[in-house]
Amino acid sequence: MLPDSIFTIQTQDQFKNLALASFNYQWEHNTVYRRFCNYLKVDPATITELDQIPFLPIQFFKEFKVVASEDAVQTVFTSSGTTGSITSKHHVTDLDLYEKSFRESFKLHYGAIEDYTVLALLPSYLERDGSSLIYMVDCLIKDSKKPDSGFYLNDYNALSEKLKRLDAAGEKVLLIGVSFALLDLVELFEFKLKNTIVMETGGMKGRRKELIREELHAILKEGFGVAEIHSEYGMTELLSQGYSNGNGIFTNPPWMQVFMRDTEDALNYVAPGKTGGINVIDLANHYSCPFIATQDLGKKLDENRFEILGRFDTSDIRGCNLMVL
Repeated sequence: MLPDSIFTIQTQDQFKNLALASFNYQWEHNTVYRRFCNYLKVDPATITELDQIPFLPIQFFKEFKVVASEDAVQTVFTSSGTTGSITSKHHVTDLDLYEKSFRESFKLHYGAIEDYTVLALLPSYLERDGSSLIYMVDCLIKDSKKPDSGFYLNDYNALSEKLKRLDAAGEKVLLIGVSFALLDLVELFEFKLKNTIVMETGGMKGRRKELIREELHAILKEGFGVAEIHSEYGMTELLSQGYSNGNGIFTNPPWMQVFMRDTEDALNYVAPGKTGGINVIDLANHYSCPFIATQDLGKKLDENRFEILGRFDTSDIRGCNLMVL
């Protein structure tokens, strides 16, 4: 299986065939994943359908080096965490594959990045090393080739002035920000934006009280004067992203799919429209692990659309306990 072939997927059969090929590759090359499968007494010869593939609990990225390649690690992406907590580490051996994934995904959802000025308000991510989101946004800023594109840390005045000026001039703007910083911005300034996409990446990072999505988006829509708030669904352990154009409904690129597992039995699935734990197949994770059981709760609406409803509490995680490897 050549990783680049994932970007030519057009049908469900093509996705299934590449996912099954990826499972066999993982079995052969990923020691951690193979031992997990052995723990579940999985016979690889019996895996012929997507719902038979074991999904590695995301906590494994905190405890083990999850790799399926003998190539040198080019970078290690790390998750944010509270002081003293164990963070996830995603060892990436092919940054070109990550870059192609996020560039192709953005293009599919929003068109050419060169059409946008990208303004990034991501203070909590800028203040630490190893953020995959910062890596992605930095590349998109450079790809935009717009002199006004850039990161903002705490200079809300300069960001407000630039955002209003560009929007009034008819420039297409992408404002991507962490939730608490976007709330800070609309508390300080009033906006009536007509040409700007406002995209939140989630997370209060301990800076503010957590809000449900509907409440957060209502505040941001009023504050920015926009009809919808867009969202990005990504994480340290994945090399692909889902995007929402509003209402918290996300779509995937063709090489990424989500499945909803039963919250009481991690090896079974719930029907579309039912709440479950989110499992992700991200074929861009070819050299780490494409089959991830996240700690997010959601609903699958159809083959390519899903909602994020929240996260498991630690006490609610069942069937995903770390075993001794």
